Amino acid sequence: MDLGLKGKKVILTGGSRGLGRAALDLFAEEGCDVAFFSRDADQVAETAKHLESHGGRVFGSAFTLDDIEAYKAWLDKAAKDLGGVDIFVHNVSASGAGVGSDWNATLQLDIMGAVAAFEALEPYLEKSDAASVVLMSSTAALETFLSANAFNALKAALITYAKQQSQALGPKGIRVNVVSPGPISFPGGNWEKIKAARPELFDATAAKMVTGRFGTAEEVARSVVFIASPASSNTTGANLVVDGGYTKRVQF
Repeated sequence: MDLGLKGKKVILTGGSRGLGRAALDLFAEEGCDVAFFSRDADQVAETAKHLESHGGRVFGSAFTLDDIEAYKAWLDKAAKDLGGVDIFVHNVSASGAGVGSDWNATLQLDIMGAVAAFEALEPYLEKSDAASVVLMSSTAALETFLSANAFNALKAALITYAKQQSQALGPKGIRVNVVSPGPISFPGGNWEKIKAARPELFDATAAKMVTGRFGTAEEVARSVVFIASPASSNTTGANLVVDGGYTKRVQF
C-alpha cells in the first residue's frame, strides 16, 4: 500500500529510541523529511546519521521540554528548517523521562507539550493538504493500571483534549488522532528494567495479553505512521489501541 507519505514533513518529539525512533525510521523510509529532539546528544547524533541514510532532510536536536516558550521556538525552527509541517507526533512523555509519578513534570511534558505544539504548529498545518496530528496516550489511561499516578490520569486527559481538537481543527483540514499502546518492551525501556528488577510482574503482565507477549516498538510505530498518513485520510478523533489484547473492556 502506498501511504502517500513521500515528501511529507514530519516533526516527532522524543525520537532517539524506542517507539519514537521506530516511527522516525518508518517515516524516513517512506520518503519523509523529519525533525525530532531527544535529551541525549549522542543518541540524537546517531539517530540523525541513520535517518539521513534514507536521503531525506533531517533536523535533530538535543533538547529538553523544560520551558514552554523555548519549546514553541524549537517547533517553529524545526518547521522552518523542514519547509513546513504535514505531520506532528507528540511522543515525548513523562514515562520515557522516568518521571511518570511526578504531577508537575507529567503535566508539562504530556499535556502542556501538546497544547504548545498545537499553538505553534497550527499555522503550518493549515497550509498542508494532508495535515495530521497524532498524540501518544496509553492503555494506562483506559483501565486501572498498577497504581494511581500522574501518568495514567493525564494520559486520559490527553485523549479528551485530542477529541476536542479533532472537532475544532477538522474544518481547517487538520486531522487529530490518538494512539494508545499497551505494554511494549524494547532495549532500555521501562519494561526491560522491570523484567530485570521484578521478573514476576513482567511475566504476569505478558500473561494478560492474548498474544502471550509484549508488543514491540516497531509494531506500535507502524500503527502511528499509518494513522498519520494520507492513507488514513478519513480518520480523525479516533483513539487507536495497540495492545495485544491487554485491555479487556468493550469500547463502542
